[in-house]
Amino acid sequence: MSKVTESSSVVVNYTGKLTDGSVFDSSLLEGREPLNAKLGEGQLIPGFETGLIGMMVGDKKTVEIDPREAYGERNEELILDVVKTNVPENVEVGMLLQTFGPEGPALVKVLEIKDESVVIDANHPLAGEKLIFELEVMGIS
Repeated sequence: MSKVTESSSVVVNYTGKLTDGSVFDSSLLEGREPLNAKLGEGQLIPGFETGLIGMMVGDKKTVEIDPREAYGERNEELILDVVKTNVPENVEVGMLLQTFGPEGPALVKVLEIKDESVVIDANHPLAGEKLIFELEVMGIS
């Protein structure tokens, strides 16, 4: 029986949780399909890939992933003060806005609205978080 290697294509059911137990993503939600991914191509966060290595079809396990193996630590330099004319008119605190950077589209969160500017957070929403994934390998090729 084959095991997941660094270059396997895998089909995986997963549930991602934060340390407080709240679920932030799951392939088990109604209407969702298991994740199909090729390891070693940067499609998955490093800790997720590492957690799959050595598993076989039908195996289940829970992995804890430190921020540096997930979405990185929070970077205070990514808290930015943007001129108000560069954001939509009816922006509100807590809203997510789509922006375009050197790596393509990204979401930023509105933290504060000032008279002439808006403070946004360009960190990934899960930056700085330890992630816990429940994994089940459904297929390997």
